[in-house]
Amino acid sequence: MSAPDDVGRNRYVAKKNSATAFWVTNPAQGELRSEQLSPPGQDDVLVRTLYSGISRGTESLVFNGRVPESEFSRMRAPFQSGDFPAPVKYGYCSVGRVEQGPDALLNKTIFCLFPHQDHYIVPASAVLEVPANVPAKRAVLAANMETAINGVWDAEPMLGERISVIGAGVVGALVAYLCAQVPGVIVQLVDINPERRQLAEQLGVAFCTPEQATDDQDCVIHASGQSAGLRHALELVGGEGRIIEMSWFGEGDVAIPLGGAFHSQRLTLKASQVGQLSPKLRPRWDYQRRLRLALSLLVDERLDALISGESDFAQLPTLAPKLFGRGSVELCHRLRYSS
Repeated sequence: MSAPDDVGRNRYVAKKNSATAFWVTNPAQGELRSEQLSPPGQDDVLVRTLYSGISRGTESLVFNGRVPESEFSRMRAPFQSGDFPAPVKYGYCSVGRVEQGPDALLNKTIFCLFPHQDHYIVPASAVLEVPANVPAKRAVLAANMETAINGVWDAEPMLGERISVIGAGVVGALVAYLCAQVPGVIVQLVDINPERRQLAEQLGVAFCTPEQATDDQDCVIHASGQSAGLRHALELVGGEGRIIEMSWFGEGDVAIPLGGAFHSQRLTLKASQVGQLSPKLRPRWDYQRRLRLALSLLVDERLDALISGESDFAQLPTLAPKLFGRGSVELCHRLRYSS
């Protein structure tokens, strides 16, 4: 007959043998599915999720079945299950607590590029400990901060430059926030939604609507995900200036006027994508170092302004059509998980 402690331990193990995850089952439809977990190996960690964050840009394209077939392979998330367009388990903003694994990580709060799921097992090398001075609730922004860091690296802001960031979503706001910390740089965050002014003010960044934006910019970073925003970038940048395109448009063509100032003013249009490190940094940097930097930069409590809502994980199938809809004005929506 088992001792009381053994009974409790057996119940604990049985509970952790299964997990619940969110799957996109068809375009614009999703559901929660149960799955079995294999016992963790010697170099693995068992994680109980505390929070996950919804990255609206990419996840909206995935949820709505708008990932181009040519990008099916390149756009796979690190621990994605299934294939595009559906059914697919997708996401990359998970914060949890290690409940089984190496002593150095046991009971630590970690970040992992994992989909929306309440428990999971991954190699210990796939998680990073969240710094003690960064709340777990804010750590869901780590993947967005990592994308913003990569965008700033690609933009290469220099002392005293005039920089515009078009699109005050989470990534755009973070890019503006980072650029504004370069001495002498004058940043304007541009968005069609005037209500984003409050967000910009909380982050210490100047805000304007498109019609108010100052032109003759040294660099324009586009992160709105809309072709109109990219066209506006061409209007704002000065001669010999550079445009950094951070949006991923998914399926469909984007029309931009390259027959005017783009050619005569010798403008530069450069893509920035978080899946690759800047060539100049590759000799010294890797993905883990970049993510570690992203986590350390989340110490600023002003960044809580980027969390626009919070819901129980169990509500995600019902909320997903609204959260991922074209008209959504959500920034980062945080999901909380019960123990």
